[in-house]
Amino acid sequence: MILIYNEEPHRVLEFQHRAPGKGPAFVHVRLRNLRTDASCQHRFSSGETVQRATLEQQEMEFLYQDGSHYYFMNTENFEQVPIGEEQLGDFKNYLREGTKAQVEFFEGKPIAVEMPSYVELKVTETEPELKGATASHSPKPATLETGVVIQVPPFIRPGDKVRVDPSQGRYLERVRS
Repeated sequence: MILIYNEEPHRVLEFQHRAPGKGPAFVHVRLRNLRTDASCQHRFSSGETVQRATLEQQEMEFLYQDGSHYYFMNTENFEQVPIGEEQLGDFKNYLREGTKAQVEFFEGKPIAVEMPSYVELKVTETEPELKGATASHSPKPATLETGVVIQVPPFIRPGDKVRVDPSQGRYLERVRS
């Protein structure tokens, strides 16, 4: 849920409804400001009203990076929008040209990027495969085409394409061509 708190959009990260034996009930929430990425805690009393934020979602395609800005293009009207690396978080390590993502807008400005559940990237560098190694053996580090390093099974070689969960930076499977 996204709400307006102190005239800024905030995402509710956690909440607990409490009804103490003495006094009125309240809701204790942990919030993250979608513009500044700062988190805070607040206690809302039972009689307090909260305004819910309306976000617009658009599918966008990553084009290129210029300094600390990443440029995305709306796939419907071809409008380009710069998004700061603080809004992308760790997802920036998995972006390559053509990656599609859902971008959330508040009052016409991009405030968050929703990562796809997986991305497919090529392995550029990894240790050679050991003879007799199977998937049950311990993983080895591999550098992907975006420069990020993840742990992969021992049978993965340079040039292989792998499916990665960008939210956890975790290898999922090898992609067969």
